[in-house]
Amino acid sequence: MARNGLIRRWAWLAAVAGVGVGPAFADLMIVGIDNKVMFEESGAKFVAPGNDVVSVIDIGDPESPRIVANLALMNSVFGPPTNLAITPDESLALVANAMDWVADGDGWKPQPGNRVHVIDLTLDPPRVIDTITVGRQPSGMAINRRGDLALVAHRADNSIGVLAIEGRTVRLVQTVDMGEQVASVAITPDGRRALVTKFPGHKIAVLAIADGRVSYETDLDMPVGLWPYNIAITPDGALALTADNGNGGRSDGHVDTVSVIDLTATPPRVIDRIVVGDAPEGLAISPTGRIAVAVLLKGSAGVPTDSWFYNRNGSVVVLEIDGKTVRRTAEIEVRGLPEGVVFSPDGRFIYVGNFTDGDISILKVDGAKVTNTGKTLALPGHPGSMRGTAP
Repeated sequence: MARNGLIRRWAWLAAVAGVGVGPAFADLMIVGIDNKVMFEESGAKFVAPGNDVVSVIDIGDPESPRIVANLALMNSVFGPPTNLAITPDESLALVANAMDWVADGDGWKPQPGNRVHVIDLTLDPPRVIDTITVGRQPSGMAINRRGDLALVAHRADNSIGVLAIEGRTVRLVQTVDMGEQVASVAITPDGRRALVTKFPGHKIAVLAIADGRVSYETDLDMPVGLWPYNIAITPDGALALTADNGNGGRSDGHVDTVSVIDLTATPPRVIDRIVVGDAPEGLAISPTGRIAVAVLLKGSAGVPTDSWFYNRNGSVVVLEIDGKTVRRTAEIEVRGLPEGVVFSPDGRFIYVGNFTDGDISILKVDGAKVTNTGKTLALPGHPGSMRGTAP
């Protein structure tokens, strides 16, 4: 039965049983909107807090997404843009606030935060039901397919936090020391392992997961490209891809790579690196497993307009996946400072958050071909992170 049918069926059964239910959204996406940071030619400018938003977006009609709720909730563009996640049953969303904002003379400055917000998506409207304390600068997150465990990278504490999810309750139950700064994490489809980006170490670490406990397999670190910021795993669990940012989170005009990891090998190993362009940050793999996309910053923010590598807009690079072979096949321009990227659940559309322009570009997928529809969805500010439902 299709997901829409399942949700309608669940809602009908609950109504018969006399149980109240919230809105039966078919497919959801959440977007973290950071209105405290502005990017100028000289770099980032920090303004007063209080205007951040987390938008809940219904993508049940994938060609025409619509905002169903805007929650006043602090979040951060200092990511990576995977610092939020939705459980597979779409009951909860977790939003990590990587940075707190503190007064600095007459202005403001960021410092590492330590909070993860829990949003109940079954309520109408969705709302925050809890905020939990985790390690410092919680960043990239992942939720397993069972929906009972989440991992979050504590960048300022060099660790991974393990969150147990029980119904509407989320608890930090373990902290795993990683020995150096980590930025993001992805969990394999079978839930038995996770991969972690060691950002300044230019490596991918491997975690073992068993009975809700997580351990670091210290002898399996893999070297990838420079400054790996994001990581994603194919739906069949055979490959992992990393977005090797190349310049510590910023553009520099030089080409960078996506590394390919063979997860079927023992031990897992890097088997290829694909040159994609300047500063890949956002990264996503289609639920069909046929393509992936890497989002290039491409000098579109914090760069003088007379710089040799300045561009008004960023772009999306399409990577076709054929077995263990990954090929760069196309590059599609989007808008200013693209950050997060999400596929629709059927893989037919791609959504790209454009920080500078405060909107989402809507791209169409036909097989392995991707085109920009030219349509955008306006947002109440600057999107720094995006996530769809965990597969």
